[in-house]
Amino acid sequence: MNTTKTLLTILATLLLCSSSFAQDASKSNKLNAMIEEGMKEWQIPGLTAVVVKNGKVVFKKTYGIKDIETKEPVDDNTLFSMASTTKALIAISLGILVDQNKISWDDKVIDHLPSFKLSDPYITANARVIDLLTHNLGIGNADLLWVINNLSTAETIDKFKYAKKTYPIRGGFTYQNIMYVVAGELIEAVSGQHWTAFVENEILKPLEMTRTQTKSIDIMKAGNYTTPHYNDLDDGIVKVDYTFSDQIGAAGMVWSTTNDVSNYLTFLVNDGTFKGDTIIQPATFHYLFKPHSILTENDVYPTNKLTKPKWNTYGLGWFQQDYRGNKLDFHTGSLSGLVALTGIIHDKDVAVYVFANLDHAELRHAIMYKAMDLYAFNDDNRDWHKEIFKLYAGFRENAKEAKKKRNEGRIMETSPSLTLDQYSGTYQNEMLGIVTITLVNSQLQIDVNNHLNYKMEHWHYNTFITNKDPKWRLENLINFNLNTSGKIEELEVFGEKFIKKY
Repeated sequence: MNTTKTLLTILATLLLCSSSFAQDASKSNKLNAMIEEGMKEWQIPGLTAVVVKNGKVVFKKTYGIKDIETKEPVDDNTLFSMASTTKALIAISLGILVDQNKISWDDKVIDHLPSFKLSDPYITANARVIDLLTHNLGIGNADLLWVINNLSTAETIDKFKYAKKTYPIRGGFTYQNIMYVVAGELIEAVSGQHWTAFVENEILKPLEMTRTQTKSIDIMKAGNYTTPHYNDLDDGIVKVDYTFSDQIGAAGMVWSTTNDVSNYLTFLVNDGTFKGDTIIQPATFHYLFKPHSILTENDVYPTNKLTKPKWNTYGLGWFQQDYRGNKLDFHTGSLSGLVALTGIIHDKDVAVYVFANLDHAELRHAIMYKAMDLYAFNDDNRDWHKEIFKLYAGFRENAKEAKKKRNEGRIMETSPSLTLDQYSGTYQNEMLGIVTITLVNSQLQIDVNNHLNYKMEHWHYNTFITNKDPKWRLENLINFNLNTSGKIEELEVFGEKFIKKY
């Protein structure tokens, strides 16, 4: 009798396991089918996706190629840019320092970094450690600091003091990369280790993330890395330049792999532990995911039109919203030609990570929501690829329309007010640096901080246009403003003014 019961128990267990395996296989097949269809429509060269549920990898697959010229396939160890999903690593690092009693979230930044200075003295004096992570300090965005310049980290932070206050401290939301750079400097000031070393020692090594690079430039010697691509309005899918801006590395320059982020996701669904080891204390871990900033409709992702959340907030390195009655924590990462996305529903113990090597490959959102539907809610009712492709197709059409309007707005058969050599000179912006205009072989050229160089063609009147940027695939209009004496007073480019010095 006991033998019969034992056999029946074993049989029931085998049938349950078989059923569970079949369900997981079915979910994987459905997610895979959507990704393959989406890659064709988005024309994505290469992509990877990982899903972890209850501490186990339930989906992990790589797709396509690293480079449209070499055609080398993406594999589980191919390095992709984490971009702004790096921010969560910085928040975790500060959390570890809190656990070590070296800082408190409410410590004033100036107590650890006396050189810290913003344009508003009150905000400077009252900025707390936590404020470095929540995008609500009240200072305007200044990403041009690193996009058009290659200053050191210290110089970049110093220049940021010229960014203007735009709202009262903790009275709004402005996505702010530079504050994460400051957080990186604070990690070093408190721990004695550069933030890259701290992340390696306290997070990457314990999580066995052996291929992850904390300095983007190091991918070159690490090997097996992807190439950034852009879907150009005129030229289709093209390769673009890498972004190696390690001076703002703490905001988004870490690179990782499918295998490595599988361990990272396991750590996230296990509330800060990995293989039985506690990396960050549970209370501190959960604090990272508490809402700390409230977002308005101007601060949210376009996908809100489809998910229709009742609320949107920001934690410490995580956007947050309600999804199907649960809190979804997620964050995108975007650099020129490369994207990432990670998301987690803690109450369902499901986490997702996506990498792709195409600018604005918004299939990443479809993968996250489809994976959540399948693995967290056992639901396959929505075609997320079609919905999101339709949503974002409008953005590409808007870009085409904007370019068409720009071209139609050009006034033909006009001439510059001055001779070309009179446009030459040095122009300065207190925060953003130096623009130099020179005349070479009867053609004007622009040099921005010895970092960006373009040739210029006359557009109309005192406006010129640059050749297409090799990284951002944009043509920049440059307008020269004359004073009442008919002399050049300033030029405008990138939406900013540079005063003529000589």
